[in-house]
Amino acid sequence: MALTTLDPNTALVVIDLQKGLVGLPVIDPIGDVIARACALADSFRARGLPVALVNVAGGAPGRTEQPRQTGPRPDGWTDLIPELNRQPGDLVVTKRTWGAFASTDLEAQLRARGVTQVVIAGVATGTGVESTARQAYEQGFNVTLAIDAMTDTRPQAHDYSIKNVFPRLGETGTSQAIIDLLPARSV
Repeated sequence: MALTTLDPNTALVVIDLQKGLVGLPVIDPIGDVIARACALADSFRARGLPVALVNVAGGAPGRTEQPRQTGPRPDGWTDLIPELNRQPGDLVVTKRTWGAFASTDLEAQLRARGVTQVVIAGVATGTGVESTARQAYEQGFNVTLAIDAMTDTRPQAHDYSIKNVFPRLGETGTSQAIIDLLPARSV
């Protein structure tokens, strides 16, 4: 579904823009993705709307066919990138699964602020972003996906999420289109 509207109390959720992940080989220039995510964050903050910055610090337990990194990560791996310009009022959530709602207090924090809709951006499209979008949808939030403020290491996963999954979970649009629709609420 094309982008049509944003609720008066919409939050931005930025997934895994952290030092340990932004250096991975992704399909879109990471600098462009970061710039768009930062523009969204600045616009949300300027309107007094919640911004949630999510990082990942591990993985869900269980066996998988593909090997996962085990053991300690390099120092600073989970640190949010400085470009996000973390502010005191931002929500910061550390997850240990793909989605930001599973086993975290993100839903409770958003509900406490009266949030009814989330805009999601970040990495990786087919895992962290998609899982968070699915969970937000399942929790009853209206979902919007900033498709030019996300990327993945796998082109097929990125394309599949954008073309086949996201339209079933909410609306998609560019960062600028989302900024243009933000409610004119001031701090």
